[in-house]
Amino acid sequence: MRAKPGPFFASDSPEKLRLKGVEFWAVLERLVAAKRDAVTYFSCLAALHKSRLKYARILRSQPIPTMDQVGPRGLLQYGSMSPQALTGLLLWRKWLYDIDNRAAQETGYLFEPIIAHSIGGAPFSSSQSPIRRHDDRGKRRQVDCVRDKRAYEFKMRVTIAASGQGRWREEMDFPLDCRKSGFKPVLLVFDGTRNPKLTELTKAFLKCGGETHVGDHAWQHLEDEAGDVMARFLDIYVRGPIQALLKEVPGDVLPELRLKMNKHRLVVAVGGESMQVKRASRRSVDTEDPMPVDVGDESPGV
Repeated sequence: MRAKPGPFFASDSPEKLRLKGVEFWAVLERLVAAKRDAVTYFSCLAALHKSRLKYARILRSQPIPTMDQVGPRGLLQYGSMSPQALTGLLLWRKWLYDIDNRAAQETGYLFEPIIAHSIGGAPFSSSQSPIRRHDDRGKRRQVDCVRDKRAYEFKMRVTIAASGQGRWREEMDFPLDCRKSGFKPVLLVFDGTRNPKLTELTKAFLKCGGETHVGDHAWQHLEDEAGDVMARFLDIYVRGPIQALLKEVPGDVLPELRLKMNKHRLVVAVGGESMQVKRASRRSVDTEDPMPVDVGDESPGV
C-alpha cells in the first residue's frame, strides 16, 4: 500500500511529511490538470512547508546567548535571586526573545506573499515597485500586493502604540503614494480591534479614494477575491489555525511553563502538554539535506 501523508498541521515534525517512492512531477501534473488554480495552491503550500522546516531548524540550532549580551540587565533584579539563578533567567529570557524575533521575521516573509498570491496579485520590493513616493524625488516603495490597478497594504493588526514618528508617517503616506502613482489603495487589517491609530489610518485610505476592510470583513474580502480554490487554502492553512489559537487565549493567568535544555534536546511543557526538539550545533545543521529551492522566487505572478 502506498504511503499517505499525515495531516499538514500535525504533532510530528514537518520533516516527516516526506514520502519516499513518490514520483513528484507525475503527481504534480495530475494535480494541475485536475483543478484550476492548483499551481498557486501548491506554490503557497510549499512556501508554508518550507517556512515550517526552516523554523524547525532554527529551534534546533539557535545558539544560547552570552553573558556579554545580557549581563548588565541583571542590575535591575540583582539580589532578588542568587547570582546563579539570575544568570539562568537572563539567558533563558534572551534565548526566548531571539527565538520570538526569528518567528516574527519568518512569518513576515511568509504571510504577505501567500496572501498576495492567493488573491491573484504579487508583492513588490522597493526596487521593482510601481508605487513611487510623492515627496521623495520619485523613489519607489515596497508594496505588499498589486493586482491590476489596486495596491494592497496587509496588516495583522494596528496597535495604539506608534512604531516611531518616521515609521508612522510612512504608513500614512502609503495611500497618497498609491493615488499619485495611479493605483487605488486598499487596506486589509485582520484584527478588528479598534483604536485611534487604526481609525487614523483608515481615514487616510478613504481620503485618497481607497478601500478599507477590517476584521471579519478583511477575511471575507480575501475569500471573495481568491476564488473557491484559494479561499479553501486560506481557510485550512491560514485563517483556520489563527482562529483556533485565538479561541484558546487565556485570561489574566497564563498556564504553567517549564523549560529544559541540554546539548541534545529542548523540552517545553505548557500546562499538561510537552514537546521536544532535538538540539544540534550549527555545523551539524549545515550538513543536513539542503532546504528546498526558495519557492517564493518561483510563485505565480512574480
